[in-house]
Amino acid sequence: MTYALALPLQESLFQHLSADPDLTTALSGAIYDALPAGTLPQTYVTLGPEEVRDRSDRSGAGAHHRVEITVHTDTAGFAGAKAIAAMLCDSLASASLTLSRGRLVGLWFERASASRNSAGGRQIRLRFAARLEDV
Repeated sequence: MTYALALPLQESLFQHLSADPDLTTALSGAIYDALPAGTLPQTYVTLGPEEVRDRSDRSGAGAHHRVEITVHTDTAGFAGAKAIAAMLCDSLASASLTLSRGRLVGLWFERASASRNSAGGRQIRLRFAARLEDV
């Protein structure tokens, strides 16, 4: 079992999403691992949380990661957040992520949950599954 691939996966996801021209334009670069100090933009994306399970086998160490990526917006409707969520899914569906350690075997969309927040805005939580091998 290994959790050693969690940071390389997170870094690779962040780099991939931050380099996507459609997402960068739509979000004005507001893709965060950690929220910045000060006022947040009207719409932004955050990485995390994650859940990891052992998937080691005879060939070596491996893990199954469930990673959450959330679209946040302070607008009253879901349309804008859903458009960003669709761009995230499209970007990751064709992603060929290179990790600083290990190898991505596959990356799949699992589910999404759209909700209103207490301030009247909206958020969409997307969950992706990633199968990694520690090579």
